[in-house]
Amino acid sequence: MRTVRRALGVALAVAALSVVVPDQPAPASAAPGPRPFGRTCEEVKGVRFCTGARVASWDGTPLDVDVTLPPTGDGPWPTIVLLHGLGGDKTALEPNAPQQVSVAPRILPLRKHYNNLYYARRGYAVVAATARGFGDSCGGEGTPAAWLQIGACSQGFIRLADSRYEARDTQHLLGLLVDEGIAHPTRIGVTGFSYGGGQAVQLGELRNRIRLPDGTFRRWRSPDGTPMRIGAAYGQWLWTDLLSAVLPNGRFLDFRPRTGDASLQPLGVMSQSYTRALFILAASEGYVVQPQPGDLELPDFPGPSLPINPPLVAGSGEWDLATAIALMELGEPYGDEMRQVAREFRRYHGSVDIPGRPAPLLLESGWNDDLFPITESLRQYTSVRSRYPASFVALLLGDVGHARDANRRRAALAFNDAASAFFDEHLLGRGRGPAKGSVLAYTTRCPALGEDAVPDGGPFRARSWAAIHPGEVTFGGAAAQTVDSTGGDPTIGLNFDPIPSTNPLGTADPCKTVRESSPSGTALYRHRVRRPFVLLGRPTVRATVATTGVGGQLAARLWDVGPNGRQLLVTRGAYRLLDDQTGRVVFQLNGNGYRFARGHTVKLELAPSDAPTFRASTTVFSVDVRRLRVSLPTTQRR
Repeated sequence: MRTVRRALGVALAVAALSVVVPDQPAPASAAPGPRPFGRTCEEVKGVRFCTGARVASWDGTPLDVDVTLPPTGDGPWPTIVLLHGLGGDKTALEPNAPQQVSVAPRILPLRKHYNNLYYARRGYAVVAATARGFGDSCGGEGTPAAWLQIGACSQGFIRLADSRYEARDTQHLLGLLVDEGIAHPTRIGVTGFSYGGGQAVQLGELRNRIRLPDGTFRRWRSPDGTPMRIGAAYGQWLWTDLLSAVLPNGRFLDFRPRTGDASLQPLGVMSQSYTRALFILAASEGYVVQPQPGDLELPDFPGPSLPINPPLVAGSGEWDLATAIALMELGEPYGDEMRQVAREFRRYHGSVDIPGRPAPLLLESGWNDDLFPITESLRQYTSVRSRYPASFVALLLGDVGHARDANRRRAALAFNDAASAFFDEHLLGRGRGPAKGSVLAYTTRCPALGEDAVPDGGPFRARSWAAIHPGEVTFGGAAAQTVDSTGGDPTIGLNFDPIPSTNPLGTADPCKTVRESSPSGTALYRHRVRRPFVLLGRPTVRATVATTGVGGQLAARLWDVGPNGRQLLVTRGAYRLLDDQTGRVVFQLNGNGYRFARGHTVKLELAPSDAPTFRASTTVFSVDVRRLRVSLPTTQRR
């Protein structure tokens, strides 16, 4: 299992893993004072560290929890909750604790001013718990056998950030700390990255409510009855609609706020590389319910085998993660079973459609993130701005996040400091953080990795998303071109697969280039750059299509073709076609912040597949594309 984890850790570039920080705990001594969850605290690096607590959650599931307290005082304190990534544990943001996974040294600066020691020294109590199904919270090798024997972990399997379970676990722990006089009931901030980033936004949307197993809501109170609420939420590398992240259909437009069932109709194109890799990680390190007899067989994935813990309770009556993945892998046309899974994902594994006014939200996404692109932050941002104009929401965008983001030091530190000011303003009432509606962005610059790496570009600031790209560059063509499922060049997709551990041709480098080509069975549109410009946002494609066949897709890729004849992938996206779809279509690519130089060529490619990043359709189809126009949002007025 450890071998599987190490292999995936390199490929995912800490997409969802703990981070090793080289500092080791200083010699500690017991400190008198508060005892959160009954644990004695020790003096560590100028704060009080209270570790080793295993606390029964609201349904009895044992959770492994640490609490870090300011150096002095008895509470209650304003409180920050740190939420880890998939496959990690409570130590992910605790530089004083021994940690489990080694990652590249370039990742370490991302945690500066974003960890338990930093916030405790600023006067916050800090809570870090291992999510149910991982580590010592009923996951894998860390689970004491006694828990299995008495059934304490019968419901402790991974529910993939279900707002009825993992979010409520965090709320229950906070309620206990309020009753102990440790945490303030309303001055609570939540933050996390990746898996934890999405949960932070969920908790911000829930604000002062819990969600019951039947999906209904109830006012959030501590076990002793104290009313509680989240005061601010900050998500890094986040997701807001997990269905759209794993099955994007291309229907979200950042200029047309829309929620409801947009990601359900139609079901999208599987984000295959990442979904497979993260499932392998969860199954090897956590507690994943095994499909019951008679259920679908798991497909054979490339790479490591899939060890799955035996189920503790058979017939849970809910869709388990393994079955969901198997249904996605079956491919088009998707049937009623997959639609049932999709509805459950949409309803409980996201934040954007949770009703009610949210807590203040700060949302961070990466331009080159092939798992959770900036679409995820923009979906939440535009939803809040349209539904609750008086509510606070702001954006942070840069070359940071899951592969293929380079995780730039300058942007990461700027974002961490912006988040610190955000929490101070909204929880402590001091200082001034990002303004409501504002956008802070840094751009991708090349080379991004290695000794020759250059700093990222920017910063760019604006009062709103629309204001940060006031101009546009447009190009296209009226003549018909055909995208055919038998065409395209499959080696292009292989070269830009973000999971190189299972595909040696893949890459985590946003600046990788390949030789420019014009594959048959694709639609190609070019624009010669005469005046340099900075793309900052999501390119929009408008076209008329005539589709023959079912289960088709348009895999869109925007390239920067240099004078040397090599092309760099600037951004990509997938659009799921309706069966035999005809008429006008509008969709957007994921987006980037990127400067196009004079003498280069911008090329839009519409291909039948971008596998393995997005799953190739199992069906035969063709699409005639006419009157296409692509608009690139720019920082300069043109």
